[in-house]
Amino acid sequence: MSRPLRSARWFEAATRMGHTHRQRILQAGFSRGDWKGKPVIAVLSTWSELNPCHIHLRERAEDVKRGIWQAGGFPVEVPVMSLGEPFMKPTTMLYRNLLAIETEEVLRCHPVDGAVLLGGCDKTTPGLLLGAISMNLPAIYVPAGPMLTGRWRGKALGSGTDTAKAFNDWKAGVLSDAEFHEMEEAGARSPGTCMTMGTASTMTSLAEVLGMTLSGASSIPAPDSRHRHMAVESGRRAVAMVAEDLKPTDILSSASFANAIVTLMALGGSTNAVIHLVAMARRAGLPLSLEDFDAASGRVPVLADMRPSGRFLMEDFFEAGGLRGLLSRIDDLLDLSARTVEGRSLGQAIAGARVWNDEVIRPRENPLQASGGLVVVRGNLCPDGAVLKVSAASPHLLRHTGPALVFEGWADFASRVDRDDLPVTPATVMILRNCGPRGVPGMPEWGMMQVPAKLLKQGLRDILRISDARMSGTHFGTVVLHAAPEAAIGGPLALVRDGDLVSLDAAARRLDLLVDEAELARRRAAWVPPEPKHARGWARLYAEQVLQADAGADLEVLLAGPRNPEPEIN
Repeated sequence: MSRPLRSARWFEAATRMGHTHRQRILQAGFSRGDWKGKPVIAVLSTWSELNPCHIHLRERAEDVKRGIWQAGGFPVEVPVMSLGEPFMKPTTMLYRNLLAIETEEVLRCHPVDGAVLLGGCDKTTPGLLLGAISMNLPAIYVPAGPMLTGRWRGKALGSGTDTAKAFNDWKAGVLSDAEFHEMEEAGARSPGTCMTMGTASTMTSLAEVLGMTLSGASSIPAPDSRHRHMAVESGRRAVAMVAEDLKPTDILSSASFANAIVTLMALGGSTNAVIHLVAMARRAGLPLSLEDFDAASGRVPVLADMRPSGRFLMEDFFEAGGLRGLLSRIDDLLDLSARTVEGRSLGQAIAGARVWNDEVIRPRENPLQASGGLVVVRGNLCPDGAVLKVSAASPHLLRHTGPALVFEGWADFASRVDRDDLPVTPATVMILRNCGPRGVPGMPEWGMMQVPAKLLKQGLRDILRISDARMSGTHFGTVVLHAAPEAAIGGPLALVRDGDLVSLDAAARRLDLLVDEAELARRRAAWVPPEPKHARGWARLYAEQVLQADAGADLEVLLAGPRNPEPEIN
């Protein structure tokens, strides 16, 4: 190592505190030969028994540490907040920025020279990467990997997607209680993240194309032995990155984010990726806007025939060639000179990649959809934009005008949606508001409002839905999300009344409230902002600081000014 190690400020100082640091690391059971003169690599683990997607990360941390030892580094495992999508309420999105803060500060305040980040479940990927970008030490990401395909009565089950379909069938009386419970037990049968192209697999795929993982890392199923091999190699590579001083800002560029957007479209990936990519780009000091996504939407075909947009699941995707295979089919749309944690270009990382199953990863001449996996719509109902996943929507609803049925929040929606007297028809446009970044706060995945029971019993499975909330990447339907500005700060969604006509034209990228401006001005003058829900703690800080969805829903204070200085050591 030709340049001084950052950790040496703690361990090599001939001071009283230097003595204390050495004494305490010896107290932990390590010998001088373990750490002296070696790069210290923090292994940030999001393992938790309340995060089943990460239940194997204890083992993977050991694999990573083995690689670090092999390469001549000193691994130290450091737990950070685990954002487990299934159990955290009201939403893990409320805590994405808290994980980002924790990641940044854990790396800043400790004697570490680089980091390996272990995550995978939806918000852990952006949370860990946001913090690592802001701290800007050499860092590599290890995705948790998708779980095995669910199997039930000869059918493949995909998380979220098939759960939602089964739930609708159960509510409609198509499935019995016993059948529904049997299906529950068969749907998630191994460690790992959702095996659909939901937010987890979308974000780990984007972490890879951004250059923050080893090539091919994002597609390996969690239980596969090759996942362990990847973890070991990531540990080895982290040590080399410290020697090379290869940091996130050396890797991330406008080109790498443009590559990520193209990949998002080709995957038919999660709408949540829009918010996360904008936030990550801004942390790296790079401009990124909703227009960048819509521009890519018009020229990139959807090639991954993956649920919820298509038919297959992540095991199929991995065996068909994985992300590297997909990227080989859109390489002319990518900037192949973009850098990666491997110390080589993206083009070099995917050289020789092939697709082994044209049904799962389709050829360009036979796409799942010719363009527009995700589109951005604007209009007087969302002047700062909203997002629609066209690839998972019902074509007949992509141009639709109907009367609004307004719900003031989740409690209102849940209390009325299954009532027999709910004034809803197939033409209705369901509006859910006060569920944006500040409204709850945290912008939960409530935008995937279930279809009312009375329509399910009639055989209907989709209806136009609009909200300032988010939606799980595993779900489907004609759902307009992230309407900005949100209702809780006086956005136009706050002005809609039952019976108002709402018009969506996805092809024209329009979403409009068909009410004259004079009437809207009267409603705006009479609008009263909702009272804050939290008087103290993180939720209050979040609500006071959070930016809108189109700005990445990051905290304003985390984007202000230069990076914080290194800590003083007495």
